Amino acid sequence: MVIKVFLASSSGSTAIKKKQQDVLGFLEALKVDYAPLDIACNEDNRMWMRENVPVEKKPTNGIPLPPQIFNEESYCGDYETFFDAKEDNAVFAFLGLPPPPGSKEAKEAEKAFILENGPVENGTVEIETVESETVENGTDDAEDEENLEAEEVEEEILDDDSLAPVKQEEAQEEVEDEEAKGEDDQPVSEEEEELRQLEEEEEAPEVTEQEEEDE
Repeated sequence: MVIKVFLASSSGSTAIKKKQQDVLGFLEALKVDYAPLDIACNEDNRMWMRENVPVEKKPTNGIPLPPQIFNEESYCGDYETFFDAKEDNAVFAFLGLPPPPGSKEAKEAEKAFILENGPVENGTVEIETVESETVENGTDDAEDEENLEAEEVEEEILDDDSLAPVKQEEAQEEVEDEEAKGEDDQPVSEEEEELRQLEEEEEAPEVTEQEEEDE
């Protein structure tokens, strides 16, 4: 893209000459490539400039005065609009050119873009990715804990099942011991006591008779 500056090399107006010098000097300071087009010595340049300046930008008499600035075929503005852009550090935007990286205008343009459109998409994507990874990791950890608890419960159930026969045998033995102990501890009735004594008396004479025979 070529910046075209229409000017009058032989103008008798001091004001016009000064405005032209200000524009050219500032473009050179910014290292912006431009093409000066003289309307005083070239009728085609003068006619092209007059035809391509927008109607609303022309003065009352309809004849625009230099300097007039274009970016290729696109109209940028005259000296007044150029000066306003200079004061606002927006000359590159005025010219339709990207500002150099690291320049004050580039930083201002970046701030304006963020205010208008929000954070840069890459930063948003990175944040969302980290958050999603955090959520996924948290879910995985929770699932691992649940699985571990389930395994522990299963192990306890298996241990209880393996010990169940042993516990049943122990319980059966305890019941039998208690029954046997209960039988021994039951009180002897009077009839049973008399019967026992009679049995002892009957056995005693038999032993005596046997001893006498032996003698």
